[in-house]
Amino acid sequence: MTELWRKPATEMVALLKGGDIRPVEAIDAAAERIEATNGAVNAMVTLCLERARDHAAGLEAGGYPENPGPGYLYGLPISVKDLVHVEGVRCTQGSPIYEDHVSIESDILVRNLEDNGAIVIGKSNTPEFGAGANTFNEVFGATRNPWDTAMNAGGSSGGAAVNLATGQCWLATGSDLGGSLRIPGAYNSIVGFRPSPGRCPRGTSTYMGRFNDMSVNGPMARNVGDVALMLDAMVGQYPDDPISLPVPNEPFQAAARAAAAPRRIGWSANMGIAPVEPEVAEICAAAAASFADLGASVDEACPDFTGAQEMFQILRAANYIAVHGRHVAEHRDLLKDDVIWNYEYGLSLTPEDIARANLTRARIHINLCRFFETYDLLVTPTVMAAPRQVEIRYLDEVAGVKFDNYVDWLMHTYVLTPSGCPAVSMPCGFTNDGLPVGLQLVAPPRAEAALLSAAAAFEANQSLQWRTPIDPRVK
Repeated sequence: MTELWRKPATEMVALLKGGDIRPVEAIDAAAERIEATNGAVNAMVTLCLERARDHAAGLEAGGYPENPGPGYLYGLPISVKDLVHVEGVRCTQGSPIYEDHVSIESDILVRNLEDNGAIVIGKSNTPEFGAGANTFNEVFGATRNPWDTAMNAGGSSGGAAVNLATGQCWLATGSDLGGSLRIPGAYNSIVGFRPSPGRCPRGTSTYMGRFNDMSVNGPMARNVGDVALMLDAMVGQYPDDPISLPVPNEPFQAAARAAAAPRRIGWSANMGIAPVEPEVAEICAAAAASFADLGASVDEACPDFTGAQEMFQILRAANYIAVHGRHVAEHRDLLKDDVIWNYEYGLSLTPEDIARANLTRARIHINLCRFFETYDLLVTPTVMAAPRQVEIRYLDEVAGVKFDNYVDWLMHTYVLTPSGCPAVSMPCGFTNDGLPVGLQLVAPPRAEAALLSAAAAFEANQSLQWRTPIDPRVK
């Protein structure tokens, strides 16, 4: 039991359920691992171990439910992204504006997970307000990639991904607007799962507003079975989240265990719009081709994403007006330039711009629905480039294509966000420099079960699924 941090979440839950270990032992194991690794990676930025131990004592004193749901976690420690409120715990949102803020109540996401037996041990680092795919901020500094601590860990759920990759916890919450579950999944060789809007309830912490259907919460874990376990613990329908969905009739873990290969996939390195580094394209193409080993046909095919870049940027910027108006008015000097740029871009929009973006969104959704009449999955790289030095805030050029903003290098993930399709980033290989590469699998709207089943089949056919957790590689 001295290396509990190495065990999958599903095995930990079985040990906790059977009484072989106690929740406080799992907390202590996580705390020891955080102490051993966090200095190198800066991923867990706020600990709440006293709260966690009190919670564990309450769980043991009260006993577990007689008939818990399939996602019940029996006292398993998790991390929560530092955009989400946990009662009595500091919540900075990565911003100096909220550097000293302590949450007075927990978000629905946290209450739901704690009702399902999770124990929060700490908050994971995020860029300011989750803006960008390099996890750094003025409150806590930068989170580093454990595969090479000189490199970017991805974002905005970068701290969560590194928590998992280094064994600081077994499951972690993340959120995803432009790829914030998927990108750090790819950069850390773990599984980042973006569910359909409404699948995981959101509350007062919701980054883009309660009725917004582009930003979602979702699970992160080291393998598909663990992601399915956490997804089962996260689902639920609540009046406070007007787009939340009912708990499905069949648990998502059953779909992951089925590990059914898709019949036909469409593969595209560039999605018709996105540059890709040749090495990343080569690794992902080989991984996509491996579906043929499972009996699937693999075609070069992709929906038409014409206009998707402009569409996403417009819809995102319009939301920035609602979310960050007060921040800009009252604390402009404390905000990073990227947030201000996004806000000002939103102010420049006209009603015609927003109408055009919504029409483009509808057209691309129709294109995807038609695509999925033929193909079970769309498969792409998760990110167009391998991790870069942590000091590089964002990429302004890839494969000879220049970008004029901090978001466009993430287009493999963000162009899919407005479709509502669930997507997952799967570990699929390493560059010649030993840096992780992720493969993005995309399924039809609300087809999480089919996506998990296909992802599990892919994972079982790879040699990478047990490559994490690792000790940080300090360079």
